[in-house]
Amino acid sequence: MSSGHRHYNVKVLNEESDFEALASKDGYISICGFGSLLSEKSAKSTFPELINFRIARLTGFRRVFTGVGGLFFVHGIANMATEEIAGLSVEPCEGEIIIVTVFEIKKSEIPAFIEREREYRFLAVVPETLDGKPFPNEAVLCSSSSDEEFFKFRCKEGREVYFQQYGEYKIHKIWRDDVLPCRVYLRHCLLAAKNLGDEAYNNFLDHTFLGDRKTTIRQYLEKVGTSIMDEEPPESLRARYGG
Repeated sequence: MSSGHRHYNVKVLNEESDFEALASKDGYISICGFGSLLSEKSAKSTFPELINFRIARLTGFRRVFTGVGGLFFVHGIANMATEEIAGLSVEPCEGEIIIVTVFEIKKSEIPAFIEREREYRFLAVVPETLDGKPFPNEAVLCSSSSDEEFFKFRCKEGREVYFQQYGEYKIHKIWRDDVLPCRVYLRHCLLAAKNLGDEAYNNFLDHTFLGDRKTTIRQYLEKVGTSIMDEEPPESLRARYGG
């Protein structure tokens, strides 16, 4: 896939230079948060020097619980018995609108960001204010990818070595549509969305889907009940996943 290749009519960022092309004159680049990064506290645990944290909307995208999160296994919050092991991604979807956060990080933080989020496909998107005014700068969005694309373009160490992080869990695929949200992570996202206000919270409930792309999180919570809200994060994730 060549640099700057367009996918679903959005620009895919492959090389570091693609990211740098989005930077402002003063050397900052905009990042979209849609899951854990809906929380400013959580975002600052990952990007301590971020600036200008604010709320925005993205037209033509939906949130989907479709990526198996290595972090969940490392911290012991993945439940293999129930397959509640999925984290969030975003994918293009006509007619959908999601409320997100946007903030800026220094250009020098890009390589670490790419490495940390490398399972995703990176897109350049134009966020808007809640009343529909486009932001002046494009922002980076982590979107759904595929195992084929990941192992071809991003993962230099190969499948065997990559999946060692999952230990004894028999995980051999990252991008799946047959898994359920990790409970601790879902609780964090719900709390973070709630803290942004009613509009953001309702948007999260109604425009975030299970891997089947049909069941909304509102419908899912009606089915499984509110016990998810009792799932306290472990000490190691308290700052990052505390809502």
